[in-house]
Amino acid sequence: MMTEQQLEAVKTKIAELHSVHRSLDKLISAAAEDPKQDDLQLRRLKKEKLRLKDQITLLERQLVPDIRA
Repeated sequence: MMTEQQLEAVKTKIAELHSVHRSLDKLISAAAEDPKQDDLQLRRLKKEKLRLKDQITLLERQLVPDIRA
């Protein structure tokens, strides 16, 4: 079981990752509208966004207590 301090650290990290995820989403949207945008760079941004989402999901799972059957 996590301490209160560890829980707060995880929540803070989740908030930071959500912020970066939103920023990447805006960047991807703007880049997708630019016809001069490099497709490779756009794919890299999308992969990074997915990686962040996976990290967020893993951290959020740490906040849910295990339920024993």
